[in-house]
Amino acid sequence: MAAQPRGGDYRGFLLLSILLGTLWEAWAGRILYSVSEETDKGSFVGDIAKDLGLEPQELAERGVRIVSRGRTQLFALNPRSGSLVTAGRIDREEICAQSARCLVNFNILMEDKMNLYPIDVEIIDINDNVPRFLTEEINVKIMENTAPGVRFPLSEAGDPDVGTNSLHSYQLSTNRHFSLAVQSGDDGTKYPELVLERVLDREEERVHHLVLTASDGGDPPRSSTARIQVTVVDVNDHAPVFFLPQYQVTVPENVPVGTKLLTVHAIDLDEGVNGEVTYSFRKITPKLLQMFHLNSLTGELSTLEGLDYEETGFYEMEVQAQDVPGSLTKAKVLITVLDVNDNAPEVIMTSLSSSIPEDTPLGTVIALFYLQDRDSGKNGEVTCTIPENLPFKLEKSIDNYYRLVTTKNLDRETLSLYNITLKATDGGIPPLSRETHISMQVADTNDNPPTFPHSSYSVYIPENNPRGASIFLVTAQDHDSEENAQVTYSLAEDTIQGGPVSSYVSINSDTGVLYALQSFDYEQLRELQLTVTARDSGDPPLSSNMSLSLLVLDQNDNPPEILYPALPTDGSTGLELAPRSAEPGYLVTKVVAVDKDSGQNAWLSYLLLKASEPGLFVVGLHTGEVRTARALLDRDALKQSLLVAVQDHGQPPLSATVTLTVAVADSIPEVLADLGSLEPSNGPYNSDLMLYLVVAVAAVSCIFLAFVLVLLALRLRRWLKSRRLQVSEGGLASVPTSHYVGMDGVRAFLQTYSHEVSLTSDSRKSHLIFPQPNYADTLISQESCEKNDSLLTSVDFHECKDKVPTIQQAPPNTDWRFSQAQRPGTSGSQNGDDTGTWPNNQFDTEMLQAMILASASEAADGSSTLGGGAGTMGLSARYGPQFTLQHVPDYRQNVYIPGSNATLTNAAGKRDGKAPAGGNGNKKKSGKKEKK
Repeated sequence: MAAQPRGGDYRGFLLLSILLGTLWEAWAGRILYSVSEETDKGSFVGDIAKDLGLEPQELAERGVRIVSRGRTQLFALNPRSGSLVTAGRIDREEICAQSARCLVNFNILMEDKMNLYPIDVEIIDINDNVPRFLTEEINVKIMENTAPGVRFPLSEAGDPDVGTNSLHSYQLSTNRHFSLAVQSGDDGTKYPELVLERVLDREEERVHHLVLTASDGGDPPRSSTARIQVTVVDVNDHAPVFFLPQYQVTVPENVPVGTKLLTVHAIDLDEGVNGEVTYSFRKITPKLLQMFHLNSLTGELSTLEGLDYEETGFYEMEVQAQDVPGSLTKAKVLITVLDVNDNAPEVIMTSLSSSIPEDTPLGTVIALFYLQDRDSGKNGEVTCTIPENLPFKLEKSIDNYYRLVTTKNLDRETLSLYNITLKATDGGIPPLSRETHISMQVADTNDNPPTFPHSSYSVYIPENNPRGASIFLVTAQDHDSEENAQVTYSLAEDTIQGGPVSSYVSINSDTGVLYALQSFDYEQLRELQLTVTARDSGDPPLSSNMSLSLLVLDQNDNPPEILYPALPTDGSTGLELAPRSAEPGYLVTKVVAVDKDSGQNAWLSYLLLKASEPGLFVVGLHTGEVRTARALLDRDALKQSLLVAVQDHGQPPLSATVTLTVAVADSIPEVLADLGSLEPSNGPYNSDLMLYLVVAVAAVSCIFLAFVLVLLALRLRRWLKSRRLQVSEGGLASVPTSHYVGMDGVRAFLQTYSHEVSLTSDSRKSHLIFPQPNYADTLISQESCEKNDSLLTSVDFHECKDKVPTIQQAPPNTDWRFSQAQRPGTSGSQNGDDTGTWPNNQFDTEMLQAMILASASEAADGSSTLGGGAGTMGLSARYGPQFTLQHVPDYRQNVYIPGSNATLTNAAGKRDGKAPAGGNGNKKKSGKKEKK
């Protein structure tokens, strides 16, 4: 095998060294650059983008920036090239002073990942400083008897540069008495010394002038000079001597200004002037001259300014002691400054998120900051804490960097703003601390759906409402904010009676007001079931539903509808039969009616408005049953016409009427025969009938005139007697007991104020009417038809001429209330007692009293009796057994005065405490009877 060349081994070793060096740098995790001092602003330092593995344009996108620890930023990033450049002029001596190697440390922050990359930049020194002496002239005094070879220290020059650029050599100008020797100290400092080569003779040459040149090792080298003036002094064979070659002192940095630090002391064995010693600084910088003061006579060293450990912790200087002849000696002074905990720690915020979403996952970094304390040792050890009740914690990063991360799920609705207090505390005694406050806003996410106060509502609306009327206001609350809390309302799609919901109601999507699009009819639609949806404007939107029951309330908008008797379609009227043998309470027929409304609006009452023969028939108030009020007489007409009204209890009430024709006969053939006999005839019988009628009218007129005269006489007599009763002291003592009526335990006296005689040609009876006072609430039974000073009842002149029938007042009927099954309701639903309370209004009360009055007129003459079975006359097949008479009111309980509307059974008037509508004494009525 051919031997490998030796040069290849060296190259391999060199490559291996470079590789190991690169791996060491990668392992260390730091990036090292170098740049010469005094370079122009914007000079290239290193390719950051390449070393971070990024493209230049990604620096701005990923938030790459330089973070420092409170120092002046010396470097900057070029976003276009991705390189690190100088931010200004760099002076190595200002940054690192005399340090052999000058490194500037800072960090690169990648914002999106919050990663830090440490960077080191070495500042390369250039020869930009000239060696300089502290003074331009050096005075040296030498005794004339000084032996050759004696060395005299000279002031050295200083060069801030380092390495080869620092002070390199001294050179003395050519002369015959002196030479130059250079000594090196332990720290490498070169000290020039003037060496006496020949004995001086003061008388030959008193002053010697020399030039000392100091040069550095730069390329090209730079130099400076100092003038040396050597004064030959008379003999002084002793020089001052310090007690110590080196003085040291340690003081805290917070010593007051003017504090005495130490005292240097030197002695001179000479006497007189040669023994007087003065002290001065020998090697000191201008800055130290501003900070320290040396007493030239006493040697006391004191402070002129306050010391700061953070600025400089150690001071080194030289002092010299010189006698008057010029002999001198030197000593070092070392001052060590102790750190005092006089700087509170600082929190330097590197990156901070102003707001975070409430759905941020656990462990998210929301802040990155740096802790810094200018003190050192324990005084510079900083710890950071936050309150324990917060959903955050601190995590330590590299160096003194900390990250603030989330530990719990956030809820903006619970707490939308967190005020975080970062408390940094150092380890000094006593410890110092500083608080930094961070306000963290929690951004809203759409995590709360709108909610209704209740899951369901019931809303009532009366029927026949106007279109567009506002029905109800629905309101939902959303605990989110801004657009996530903007709620819109809508109705769920559904059908009602085959039509969409949107044709019945609509809702304002912004306000939640529900409007009616139709006028509702209770009889067609009684309830609407709606579903209202509340949806927010978040992304994605959230919603919730609420059930709404819209109940239509009934109004009295439908009049009663009469089902029977139905109106004939051929123009004829319906005919009902009543046998002449029918007893009082006989069921003739029944009016059947219904009302489409409900509740009270459908409660029906039946009223007899008009009858061809008053008092013959009565109509059940709540049943509509038409019954005979008294026994049928031969004089009663064959054909009876009744006008019945059906009225509901709505407000206002609505009603309907029907006309009934009742034929009084025992059989249908008899009805037809009697109706045929009522046909007009053209024979001579009709002429005789006319004559009889004329004579009858004339006779009745004469009787009426006589009756009026008698009535006037009676009124005059009554008036005279009333005058006598008023004069007498016991006005009520002469009144018979029958004139008092008991009402709930109270005895009331009833008095008649007016009289009226009514004689009509078509009446079978003529009535004498005495209207009652309007305060009378009850009628009194009259035991006699005789005319006396007491109250008179209606008298039948045909039957009271010889004998007055006695009418006994029956005990009050206590069973006047309705049972549970007999309460008012829809017509035809009950076959109950008709003696219940009548609706309390003036119209209904007057009609009831009129029927009772008409019915009682027949009962007063004693010609008929109440009771008897309830016949159906063939109507049972039409109505069924439910229309048979269950209870017939006993009208013998009603003591009456013909022509008056007051009755004993006016329960409504007694209950309400009101006078009957027809009981006013100023109202006059005449009863008409058909004369047969």
